[in-house]
Amino acid sequence: MICNFLYIDPGTGSMLFSLFIGIATAAVFGLRTLIVKLKFLFSRGKTDEAAQKDIIPYVIFSDHKRYWNVFGPVCDEFEKRAIPLTYYTASQDDPVFSKDYKYVKAEYLGSGNKPFAKLNFLKADKVIATTPGLDVYQWKRSKDVNKYIHIPHSAGDLASYRMFGLDHYDAVLTTGENQINFIRKIESLRPAIAKKELVAVGCTYLDENQKRLALLPAHAPHTQPVVLIAPSWGKSAILSKFGDKLLDELSKTDFKIIVRPHPQSLTSEKELLDSLTKKFEGKNISWNFDNDNFDVLNESDIMITDFSDIILDYTFIFNKPVIYADTNFDTMPYDADWLDEPMWSLKILPQIGVKLEEKDFPSIASVIKDTINNKGLEENRNKVKKEAWCSRGSAVKNIVDYLTTKKD
Repeated sequence: MICNFLYIDPGTGSMLFSLFIGIATAAVFGLRTLIVKLKFLFSRGKTDEAAQKDIIPYVIFSDHKRYWNVFGPVCDEFEKRAIPLTYYTASQDDPVFSKDYKYVKAEYLGSGNKPFAKLNFLKADKVIATTPGLDVYQWKRSKDVNKYIHIPHSAGDLASYRMFGLDHYDAVLTTGENQINFIRKIESLRPAIAKKELVAVGCTYLDENQKRLALLPAHAPHTQPVVLIAPSWGKSAILSKFGDKLLDELSKTDFKIIVRPHPQSLTSEKELLDSLTKKFEGKNISWNFDNDNFDVLNESDIMITDFSDIILDYTFIFNKPVIYADTNFDTMPYDADWLDEPMWSLKILPQIGVKLEEKDFPSIASVIKDTINNKGLEENRNKVKKEAWCSRGSAVKNIVDYLTTKKD
């Protein structure tokens, strides 16, 4: 009975943590304000130079090591220019710790809610992150941070962020015009939020993957297609809606089937993954959980996905065909629910891929072969690439130039 009385469900625990952080933040800043006023009084208004020295010029926060493909090139550029940078991460095995940096200082802040205990009281000029939900969830804006800057972790549709994901950032460095158009639409629907500074800079990890591909020799054609299943996660994604049925039909083919679940599925859909891997054990289906998806994307001949932004990585870099499943994406939890039109990512799918409906599952082998042989999709892929991926090859320079030369 005592144990039941003391139990707090995760949702309530998160709310209580946010409440505690809010109270603690107010108390600390109240005390700081009092101290500053007293210093001002006794110093007769002289500037406290020591306090200015405590402000960190540039901070990157990475909530997971998988975003190293976004931030790694930025860190390399800061190091190359001999500019000090502080890198905070929520992954103890973040790749940053394997780098021999002189000017980039890395620190592990802990996992879960622990990083916010430091971030919410941070003193910095510019903070850069891919994490949506600033000042919505546990991560609160610090009064001692001059500017919060968001860098998207894909070239896809920011409408797929949870509601209010970008509202409290000061600036967004977008990959292309598609993201700028969405943000301006949301701002027009929420007049209470301030307009953000939007700069199309390109995409760091797409630039790096383009370089990686150029260094590889072309592999010999496969005798049978290698099919990659690369879904998003959640109730609208392929594995949740069609997992058993689709994989069952694919297992009957002579093709090599690789399933690469979304990284979030390992946490949020573990029971589903455990059930599927057990059911199809010993069949022509393998599972890929690599932190870096480059090799598996390069190996495959075609990809089956849903609304995952991995479709853009695949088509932009490898220029290969895609099949997208009809999952009837539920916009309710996302910013997309505010729009009176389909998400950009969903609008461009018919242009660059072939739709797969549940009735087509029994003939999946023919659908795959026909799509691989469909040469008419390539031109459309190039048009979409132009809209979503600007300044190709220059993203890192654009980002670091923006951070280090722009005066606010």
